[in-house]
Amino acid sequence: MPISRRTLVLAAPALACALTLTACGSGGDSGGGSSATGKIEGDISFQTWNLRAGFKDYFEGLVKEFEKQNPGVKVKWLDQPAENYADKLSADAGAGTLPDVVNLSPDLAYPLAKAGVLMNMDKEPATSKFKGEYTPEGWKGTSMPGLDGSYALPWYLNTGPLFYNKALFKKVGLDPEKPPKTFDDLFTDANKMAKESGGKIATLASTPAIEDMGRYGVKLMNADSTEFTYNEPKGVEVLTKYKELYDSGGLDAQSLTNTPEKAGQKFLEQKVAMNPGSALDLSNFKKNAPSLYKNLGITDAPNNNGKPNMYVMGLAVNNQSKHKAAAIAFAHFVTDKKNQEAFAHKVTVFPSTKGSLEEPYWTKEDGTDEGRVRVASAKMLKGAVNYTPVVLSDEMKTILKNEVAKALQGKKSPKQALDDAVAQSNKLLKQN
Repeated sequence: MPISRRTLVLAAPALACALTLTACGSGGDSGGGSSATGKIEGDISFQTWNLRAGFKDYFEGLVKEFEKQNPGVKVKWLDQPAENYADKLSADAGAGTLPDVVNLSPDLAYPLAKAGVLMNMDKEPATSKFKGEYTPEGWKGTSMPGLDGSYALPWYLNTGPLFYNKALFKKVGLDPEKPPKTFDDLFTDANKMAKESGGKIATLASTPAIEDMGRYGVKLMNADSTEFTYNEPKGVEVLTKYKELYDSGGLDAQSLTNTPEKAGQKFLEQKVAMNPGSALDLSNFKKNAPSLYKNLGITDAPNNNGKPNMYVMGLAVNNQSKHKAAAIAFAHFVTDKKNQEAFAHKVTVFPSTKGSLEEPYWTKEDGTDEGRVRVASAKMLKGAVNYTPVVLSDEMKTILKNEVAKALQGKKSPKQALDDAVAQSNKLLKQN
């Protein structure tokens, strides 16, 4: 299921290409269909993203309860597998058969919103009235740059803690109770870790990605998301510091080719001092690395903005729906406080409804591994933002990764590497 960003299918450019037959560029709420303020009635379809296998009973109960409250409505629940979800969306949108209510991540919503396929939640009075029910972070997470509004009701949020090895911190003279909070702290601690361990212990096992640049304070794109700008001075500055870290041994020697799984294994083997993770990792540490588990610290990834990274899922409404009032009512029902909290109790996600994260389930540990991570992660969501641009494709991410590798290896200067990455990515962006 698309609970973490790692599992998302980032295919916005493919969607954009497939939508050329629709009202591309309209981006507003003038898509026709029925009245959003009409009677709540009619048959509507609701599509989730790879959730049937784990939550069949939950969603069937949700549909039954809504139909009971709204006897004039029948909801057909559809669920699509994770693979090729973007292709399915583009085919349905192009054919005019997109479901009335659709589960989307911001990157998949963007081309649909740009084409005028999705309802603008800020511009439609029937939906804008709900804005105060959600956290500011959640509502902003579904906004589309350059399109003046949010295009989905925020559903669930997620973030991941950064694990660190307190024993390794202590071994090199670092305070194990004070993990790095800013990038300056990170680079200082990582260089000391490498120096004091004789180059045997790296702090990180992965090269910087675009969200790391965002947390550093780099301006990633222009205002309307038509051009990447991460080759600006702050981008060059942070990549230069990572180059110094790579040379000192603060970055793992295999960081250029490490996958998230390999990086996780390095942390498990206590060869690196810090690594992102989730509650699922804790049971693995407890079983396979008890000494690590005993000395495990949980913090947020360093950032210079005071705002952690966040992922968001939303429920969008088809702008061409024949029963908009019913579709809006159902999307709001699924994402209201009661139902968001119920869903978040079943899976490791976080509700986007205002006040939910202040409740004991998300503020007080219950003695379990899951509870420990849940509480730590929930704290990070206040003020969090999604640093990954919605228009960033997998191909663009690969381009950045390859150019960063060239800079770290000394094959290009950090400025040249970022200039080349931006040029290639902007070319792809214009093609789409």
